[in-house]
Amino acid sequence: MENQNIQEMEIVYQPPKTQVNISTHYCPGCTHGLAHRLVAEVIDEMDLREKTIGVASVGCSAFIYNYLNVDFVGAPHGRAPAMASGIKRVRPDRFVFTYQGDGDLLSIGAGEIMAAAGRGENITVIFLNNANFGMTGGQMAPTTLPGMKTTSSPHGRDVEQSGYPMRASEMLATQEGASYVVRRSLHDPKNIRMAKKSVRLAFETQARGLGFSMVELLSTCPTNWGLKPPMAAKWIEEKMIPYFPIGDYKVHPAIADVKL
Repeated sequence: MENQNIQEMEIVYQPPKTQVNISTHYCPGCTHGLAHRLVAEVIDEMDLREKTIGVASVGCSAFIYNYLNVDFVGAPHGRAPAMASGIKRVRPDRFVFTYQGDGDLLSIGAGEIMAAAGRGENITVIFLNNANFGMTGGQMAPTTLPGMKTTSSPHGRDVEQSGYPMRASEMLATQEGASYVVRRSLHDPKNIRMAKKSVRLAFETQARGLGFSMVELLSTCPTNWGLKPPMAAKWIEEKMIPYFPIGDYKVHPAIADVKL
């Protein structure tokens, strides 16, 4: 009887076909998996699965190739934008995106991402900002907030010694070759819906040949933050968003009017 009732229930959601149906290795409450789902949904909606090439970086973000059923290549630490640029130039008919964390993109990869945006490479960057080096033990990253404690800043980030956090979206929006640069968050349903729309618009930017696009996603890291998942989501709202405001930092006119 129970099985019969389940079969008669209306299906309201099914995983995207591009997303591989396997168990996740991510920590409970980590929003990497959520970001994967949004990218997979957009690839399905745009019918791009056979045309997409992803570039996985170093860090927790590296394992995205286990979860999306598209072609992937692995890049050396910080070099995903350079590799994606080369792939796109050789295969301009393919949709090429990188998936990077804050340590990879803004630490060792800062020069690479600035150069790609400056050249107007027609690639899309999905950037997960969780304010620390998640995979290697929660060390201070370029996005670690002032006073935030990490394993390498146990007394909190001292801006006099370590400088201030880098704001990637604001920085990259200054580049002439950038056409779509926005910051979104994954801490609640409203913002997740906004993030999904932005991922779609970033891919639409590439489809129109308008140049560089990036979606920055504020993401939780409950394990390294030492917080339970609900409190980690609250921490984004109360601590990260004031320093990293959600917003559109650069939107090409051809994308501003796209109706989704």
